[in-house]
Amino acid sequence: MTTKVIGPHQGQPILQRGKPIDEAKAAMILVHRRGGSSHSIFQFINLPHPEIAYFAPQAGGHTWYPYSFLAPLSQNEPGISSGLQAIADLITHIEAAGIPAEKIIIGGFSQGACLASEFVARNARRYGGLLVFSGGLIGPPGTPRNYEGALDGTPIFIGCSDVDFHIPVERVEETAVTLTNLGASVNKKIYPSMGHTIIQDELDHAQQIVKNLLATD
Repeated sequence: MTTKVIGPHQGQPILQRGKPIDEAKAAMILVHRRGGSSHSIFQFINLPHPEIAYFAPQAGGHTWYPYSFLAPLSQNEPGISSGLQAIADLITHIEAAGIPAEKIIIGGFSQGACLASEFVARNARRYGGLLVFSGGLIGPPGTPRNYEGALDGTPIFIGCSDVDFHIPVERVEETAVTLTNLGASVNKKIYPSMGHTIIQDELDHAQQIVKNLLATD
């Protein structure tokens, strides 16, 4: 992101948990759902590790963008761009503390998962991981996916229900293909009749990415 965006999510609080950033070996950014908060995301996504610094940005008004992630992009601005900037600024902060991008995991649930996956696609490079719980790339059907850069083997977990009333399974499939084409190592799981939630099997797959990341130290 070359142009600094100022919008509804700039200047919002960021919740930090886990290892202090100047002592941590890795970091995780967790992006909350629509109507959620930086506090609530830790209840949905609990992936504890003693060597990780955890960060959760807060959306202004508790919503990253106003309409469905399938709506025309212009209808969800400036929310989308402001949310992407919030993640970018947080990554800059973490890197300045000495943790490189390849040691940073980005994840989210629902609207937060959509924002996280869109950020990684638009800013493709090697990350520590991407965790997409019930989400996918943003934009209406037919949105061009001409992303630049390379994810260079970034491990990605994508989990969603086959009957999620917010996330069409076709968008989950498109997201997995797009991220794979960008060079990621994608583990996609479609769960029968799961609904719009997170289950333990998803957390187990995500925890494996965490363990693998720290096992290389």
